[in-house]
Amino acid sequence: MPSLGRLHLITDTRPGRDPLAVLRAALPVARTELVVQVRVDDDATDRQAYDLARRVLALCAPYGVPCLVNDRLHVALAVGAAGGHVGADDLPVGAARRVLGATAVLGATAREPVAATEAVAAGASYLGVGPCHATTTKVGLPAPIGPDGVRAVAEAVAVPVIAIGGVTAASVPALRAAGAYGVAVVGALSGSTDPARATAELLGALTC
Repeated sequence: MPSLGRLHLITDTRPGRDPLAVLRAALPVARTELVVQVRVDDDATDRQAYDLARRVLALCAPYGVPCLVNDRLHVALAVGAAGGHVGADDLPVGAARRVLGATAVLGATAREPVAATEAVAAGASYLGVGPCHATTTKVGLPAPIGPDGVRAVAEAVAVPVIAIGGVTAASVPALRAAGAYGVAVVGALSGSTDPARATAELLGALTC
């Protein structure tokens, strides 16, 4: 499995957002501390997901940054991504592992210890844990679990825990103290007027 960076950038394809511009700003700053997850809206076509993933992969390659595809594992395979990430309503982790193969990076979403240990036993390489805080980037999410929820999962598993959901540079120290290996962000970068500076601030909080 490729080395896992501590900052996971999830593409924001909502109207008015430019995920590729954000990525171009973040890559030179974060370099190998970055992981990029290609996530598209549910109503996006596979062709749209494929085209975005190909462009993301091309941008990431010179930096040695792994690209993962959220939910659509066939797209991950088609573009030659490093792996994928599955949520609660996607393929079960064991099935996703069989699709991607033994050496791919496979992330799974979890918010409590039992589900987390089951996901790891089924083949998850890392866990996306949250939402940690309230967020508007995705609808229909359960209540935030806060740093205490992250701690409960981190203490139950031996794989990296990536905290997600309303993460900002200010909230990173408490999440790291709770056992998070890293964080995943959407709005903290895509909503910033200076994504390069926002990337540097997040990295500073992750490494202090």
